[in-house]
Amino acid sequence: MVRYRDAGVDIDEADRAVAHIKRLVRQTFTRDVLAGIGSFGAAWRLTGFRKPVLVSSADGVGTKLKVAFLTGRHDTVGEDLVNHCVNDTAVLGATPLFFLDYFATGKLDAGTACEVVSGLARGCRANGCALIGGETAEMPGFYAPGEYDLAGFIVGAVERSRMLTGKRIRAGDLLIGLPSTGLHTNGYSLARKLLFEVAGYSVKTFSPELGCTVGDEMLKVHRSYLRPIQALLQRGLVRGAAHITGGGVTDNTPRVLPPGLAAEIDTAAWKPLPVFELLRRIGKIPEDDYRRTFNLGIGMILAVSRRRRAEAARLLDRLGENHYLIGRVVPLPRGARARVLYL
Repeated sequence: MVRYRDAGVDIDEADRAVAHIKRLVRQTFTRDVLAGIGSFGAAWRLTGFRKPVLVSSADGVGTKLKVAFLTGRHDTVGEDLVNHCVNDTAVLGATPLFFLDYFATGKLDAGTACEVVSGLARGCRANGCALIGGETAEMPGFYAPGEYDLAGFIVGAVERSRMLTGKRIRAGDLLIGLPSTGLHTNGYSLARKLLFEVAGYSVKTFSPELGCTVGDEMLKVHRSYLRPIQALLQRGLVRGAAHITGGGVTDNTPRVLPPGLAAEIDTAAWKPLPVFELLRRIGKIPEDDYRRTFNLGIGMILAVSRRRRAEAARLLDRLGENHYLIGRVVPLPRGARARVLYL
């Protein structure tokens, strides 16, 4: 007699995980959740919009998970994932509605799965969206022992008339940078190579330059920018927004610029976080790679009109948001591809 457990799948362990996960997930529910975890499909009632546009994004945590495996800490990567997806929809002006996750591992450990979901639930609660479903897959032989993959999908909505597309950005507009908390969820393949292979650090190595262990630095949570973006949007103070993820300022800023415009960035307007300076010193990273791999301390760029820049700055100050005037929008020859020019 051969059972499913003999093939490497423990249904009882899965049931234990699901029982605890259900409690975490229900804490994120709102009145608009019609069917959530336990159903074959999740159901959501869209209310509060007259002419809504649905905005969605899917992403993963990437090789930042390798750091979680090394530290044995799994309570932050879920929050990373939610915030990253929230930011990708917030730059279009969307309010997040609901989130679904995908957690896959070779051998399911209920404790680890629940830690991951606790981070997902915390991120959803902080951003006002519901964690209404997902998939927990146990696939023996597919992943290394103790490892897993994590991905997610978010849906938000925005009134069509208030959607941020970047089309309103004009030459002369100013660019405001909002600080990142660290690496966020990008550049970890290079960061891990430099810190663990080239420098020989471990996750437990304390760095005076960082003021914490290498592991703690690398697990700093990818922050959400939903609150400042929505506050500025409500006052009509933002014309476009760029989430600075893979590709850095160089590749992400042009994604919101109309043709014929460039972002002129003053690199002296802010000081890169210590972790980026440490990585550059260890790897002697060429400037172009440095700017295209890491966010360098800027996680979101907002385009505002010069006339209303002071009003936007006052609002950000009231929200307790640090911010930097990092550049301006300048014209290029007609038909030229949008790009970044560094001063």
